[in-house]
Amino acid sequence: MNKKQILSKLGEIDDEILFRNKYSKLERYNKGKKVHKKQMEFHKCLKRNRWVFGGNRSGKTECGAVETVWLARGIHPFRVNREEVVIWVVSLSKQVQRDVAQGKVFSYLKPGWIEDIVMESGSKDFPSGGVVDYVLVKNVFGKISKIGFKSCDQGREKFQGASIDYIWFDEEPPYDIYRECRMRILDRKGEIYGTMTPLKGLSWVYNEIYLNEKEDQEVWNITMNWDDNPYLDRDEIKSLKSSMSEEELEARCYGKFSSSMGLVYPEFDPQVHVVEPFDVPREWFDTISIDPGLNNPLSAHFYAVDYDGNVYVIAEHFEAGKDVQYHADAIKKICERLGWEKGFGGRYDALIDSAATQKTLASSKSVCELFYDFGINANPKVNKDLFSGINRVKSYLKDAQGRVKLFIFKSCTNLIRELKSYFWGDNDKPIKADDHALDELRYYIMSRPEAPKVQKVKTEIEKDKEKLIRKLELKRRQPWN
Repeated sequence: MNKKQILSKLGEIDDEILFRNKYSKLERYNKGKKVHKKQMEFHKCLKRNRWVFGGNRSGKTECGAVETVWLARGIHPFRVNREEVVIWVVSLSKQVQRDVAQGKVFSYLKPGWIEDIVMESGSKDFPSGGVVDYVLVKNVFGKISKIGFKSCDQGREKFQGASIDYIWFDEEPPYDIYRECRMRILDRKGEIYGTMTPLKGLSWVYNEIYLNEKEDQEVWNITMNWDDNPYLDRDEIKSLKSSMSEEELEARCYGKFSSSMGLVYPEFDPQVHVVEPFDVPREWFDTISIDPGLNNPLSAHFYAVDYDGNVYVIAEHFEAGKDVQYHADAIKKICERLGWEKGFGGRYDALIDSAATQKTLASSKSVCELFYDFGINANPKVNKDLFSGINRVKSYLKDAQGRVKLFIFKSCTNLIRELKSYFWGDNDKPIKADDHALDELRYYIMSRPEAPKVQKVKTEIEKDKEKLIRKLELKRRQPWN
């Protein structure tokens, strides 16, 4: 083989390497030394309404595109795959579709997997240069799946009538389109997944998905930020952070929702503070804290403390429109399930809002007295100072050294929801709404002993300086001076 033939062969090898790198992207996704753990957590979740809230370049759109191709091909590694599925990819506009979601999907599709491409504009021989209507994808079951591309600027009417298996929202859609899309997946028992940066503030997504106010068991979300993406350069991250305002960083880096009023507890991070339930040693059990309510919800949580002083919220009772006896029975059932130890007189000890000492209209006894009659010794001597209580809770969420000392079991959904949705209002006071669990959390945290103040150790120079000052002061006071 002469030199010319060798160079030609090397050129062919280079072309083959480039081709394989370009069209083996799916096989290389999250394989090797670098793995985007939160992307994989999203793929492994089996809920039917999954959302990723992520900053720009956090990897959110990438995992949405991979999810779409896996489902279309019938090769999803963590789900029961279906034959011949129909998927919608929904972008905010046709231009955004072409520049973002459409390009991402095609980057994971090998040419051999594509049966046909139907264009809305442009040529199917060069789909990246135009707007794709839909692409037909060969399914491993021998069928054909369809990935259709839609845009929100078409209006709700364009989303009517069809039956769809999966819908991917790339960025936050208008609420009417989201509701219409939910109808499209109904008869096929389909699924929705969304990937978005929360740039619209406290929109419907915040309430319905992030807070999950309706407590839909199929709703799930995760937040990604730049630090979660192992493929981003650390120096680039540092440079970008330094050029952004705090509000921009919240959304574009950390993928967090923001409000002009501001959260009372911005330190709360579900990825850090919410933990899976585990068997808590009984010697950790501390006490129960109650915020009473009859028409309003009564909130009660069970608190445990480990040997390092970390607080765990391990169970909750939260219900409205019931009498004291009903609540007492519900609390006692949780105590029995946990193996909670009884206190003096065979009653369970608890903290309670001091307002519980007042008589109710329906009884000659106070709420405290009624709880006592029903087997719970409710202590109303709690510190209700609002601002010092908020500051103490903040210090447990994250202290000055960045340490976390408060962990909440995932099953305590109402406390988690209230922490996410507690905002400052007028006159530098929190808005008095949906704070029942937060009130009794505050009572409990205020009952904890304060951490001892660290005594500063003085240096020898500081000690000598103090001695000199005392000598000079003593000399100044002498009557013969």
